[in-house]
Amino acid sequence: MNENLFAPFVTPTILGITTLPIIMLFPCLILSSPKRWLPSRIQTLQIWLIRLITKQMMTMHNKQGRSWSLMLMSLILFIASTNLLGLLPYSFTPTTQLSMNIGMAIPLWMGTVVMGFRNKPKSSLAHFLPQGTPTALIPMLIIIETISLFIQPLALAVRLTANITAGHLLIHLIGSATLALSSINMTVSTITITILFLLTILELAVGMIQAYVFTLLVSLYLHDKS
Repeated sequence: MNENLFAPFVTPTILGITTLPIIMLFPCLILSSPKRWLPSRIQTLQIWLIRLITKQMMTMHNKQGRSWSLMLMSLILFIASTNLLGLLPYSFTPTTQLSMNIGMAIPLWMGTVVMGFRNKPKSSLAHFLPQGTPTALIPMLIIIETISLFIQPLALAVRLTANITAGHLLIHLIGSATLALSSINMTVSTITITILFLLTILELAVGMIQAYVFTLLVSLYLHDKS
């Protein structure tokens, strides 16, 4: 049972070679750049969404922060597309792997930290010790703020992994229950199919929302450091 339950989260391989890089590059084929004078309806929708999200995220940033707009938009499109493609039958969701999410979170977090210490060294160091702190609490607060700083990329990765994995597990469990009940009780099976359909719609929304939350938190870290 455990093997069947967690089988969708095993990285697929061909002849012992992982196919994860190919799966990660697949969204690039879907989100292609316009090559015509007049873009198609899908490309027009893509451009409109990108402009809308860019405007919402970059409004609070200064000139240095807005230089990250291309990276942040690429990040949200990549995470959203991989989350949605992972809901297709016989597919694989790379964002269910904690190692991959940490690999995305740490470089982005490190870039914001380096930018903060380079552009605003005094302000960045001031976050470790709030103004007006009693002398006796200074060592403890410095340790707490340091731990909270280093735990930010882990929180980003765990949040994304947990939400996507929990949704996939729930869909797998309800789908297995529906298949088992189809030969026992059609009334209960119909109810579980309805629940499965609604849960799939919810998982579509969760996939897009988690991509937005991941990118928004990186944008907030950037705003504090730029």
